[in-house]
Amino acid sequence: MKIDNDFIAELGLAALPEAEKQALIAQIVETLEMRVGTVLASGLTEAQLTEFEGFMNRNDQEGALKWLEANAPNYKEVVKGELERLKGEIKASAPQILSASQQAANDTPPQAA
Repeated sequence: MKIDNDFIAELGLAALPEAEKQALIAQIVETLEMRVGTVLASGLTEAQLTEFEGFMNRNDQEGALKWLEANAPNYKEVVKGELERLKGEIKASAPQILSASQQAANDTPPQAA
């Protein structure tokens, strides 16, 4: 699943300003990576964690994916499950997120022309 503006709209947050959408997308990706990493790490040995970190430190996404397929074959299910949990949390908070965004916009002084 792509985490993009369509994803944000699916969460009920299409009304957010573009800059806030992009910031939210970055936050979702970071949170998802952290949650998936935590779940996967619980099933790996210290040596496996070190090996995987090597791929990440080299920004070797392709190597990291191949490594995951070999060493954590359930990673796609973990990603899907964590993404669904995160979506539910964000959907439940959507009214508060929109309200806070609107309040921030109202509190911002107008730009000088």
